[in-house]
Amino acid sequence: MDKILKAVSDPTRREILQLLKNGRKSAGEISNKFSISDAAISKHLSILKEANLVRTQRQGKYIFYEINLSVVEEIITWFANFF
Repeated sequence: MDKILKAVSDPTRREILQLLKNGRKSAGEISNKFSISDAAISKHLSILKEANLVRTQRQGKYIFYEINLSVVEEIITWFANFF
């Protein structure tokens, strides 16, 4: 849970998750939405992947990212325990 909370604590990573809620995207498609370096986006994606919030799928030379809904459901359940 610590990795998940750390991952979503950053506004850029939350924005990446918002982009992915509409479906999978390549790293390039994600990077094009931000005015930061590709290396910075790659680092953010790595943190999201390490927290298991996103999954990857390689197709040819492209890597596509999508939200891992099972982990998102786990977070929602955890937060729901507070209400």
